[in-house]
Amino acid sequence: MISFCIPTKFLFGAGALKQLHKQQLPGKKTLIVITQGKSARKHGYLAELEKQLDLAGVEHMVYDGIRPNPTKDSIMEAAAAARRENCDFITALGGGSPMDSAKVIAVMATNPGDLWDYCVKGTGKGLPIQNQPLPIVCVTTTAGTGSEADGGAVISNTETCEKYGIGDPRMFPTLSVVDPELMLSVPPAQTAYQGLDTFFHLAEGYISRTSNLFNQMFALTGIENVSKYLAISIKDGTNLEAREHMAFANTLGGFVMATGRLTSEHAMEHVLSAHYPSLPHGAGLILLCRAYFGHFISCGAVPEKFIKMAQAMGIKDANKPEDFLTALEDLLKDCGVADLKMSDFGIKANEMEQFGIEAKTVTPEMFANDPTEMTKEDCIEIYRKSYR
Repeated sequence: MISFCIPTKFLFGAGALKQLHKQQLPGKKTLIVITQGKSARKHGYLAELEKQLDLAGVEHMVYDGIRPNPTKDSIMEAAAAARRENCDFITALGGGSPMDSAKVIAVMATNPGDLWDYCVKGTGKGLPIQNQPLPIVCVTTTAGTGSEADGGAVISNTETCEKYGIGDPRMFPTLSVVDPELMLSVPPAQTAYQGLDTFFHLAEGYISRTSNLFNQMFALTGIENVSKYLAISIKDGTNLEAREHMAFANTLGGFVMATGRLTSEHAMEHVLSAHYPSLPHGAGLILLCRAYFGHFISCGAVPEKFIKMAQAMGIKDANKPEDFLTALEDLLKDCGVADLKMSDFGIKANEMEQFGIEAKTVTPEMFANDPTEMTKEDCIEIYRKSYR
């Protein structure tokens, strides 16, 4: 039996943001959450969002302290601002960082204590969320995380050097706006990192033990779109057709996560970016991907799925699992990221064993989704093979 609910309303397509004022918004005063960067203001996206809220008769204030890998301290600060200003819903503008942040800001605006009280992993206390979170509106400006379509968030605790997911069905956005016109300004490197994050959501969800008929459909369709349109988006960021197809693939990645679970590649990357917060999440996944998927192929895991992914990626006559690795290498080259190295981000070779032990120890639930069991030694070997 398969049971799932995606309770979010979506506005999808070019110009969707300009229709926001026509929607029934979930309150009368909102905290707009953006990152510390300048792009939301520079490109006019924040101004357009504020215009739409004004037209809808919604008061608004801006919190711009979110980091690329959002942290607990910024969440608590923003939640305090939302309470102080009597905001009755949270609006995220940006990529995965502000969207993930908005979800847990919505939780902490209505619940007592510290965010880590509600984290069920690591040093978290695992307490249940007591009170209904504030409603959430997501306006995504990237095609990378699928956060507009799921009920989870990944947050770093800089005090304990932990990076974990926090999820609850009440954290699904009420409304998500997916407007590819807002993605035209994303620089090539970020387009690549974000788009490949989308790809790995789709690929991990497809090989996961939790995969099912619904998310297999979402995954293969998304993989086809990423393989055809991501390199175009990187080389010509103004290509609206390519941006729209990547936005579509990204939202499908959110559906994959909402109807199944990811595998341990994400757990292994979270260890990297927990220790190196300046490492973009998508870049971390790129660093690991060859050795990671190669491990399962060498183990003989789900060979037919790797063949189907290779076919979806453009090798129409693929007939062996190794064809997926060929297609993956071609995709990395086309996207200009095949030569990324861990050492580029300051990661040291002597840390690989520590990372392998940590990944396997602190996130066993993601390893449970792997198509075959991965040992601590396997993790260490994947990190070592990935190091350059």
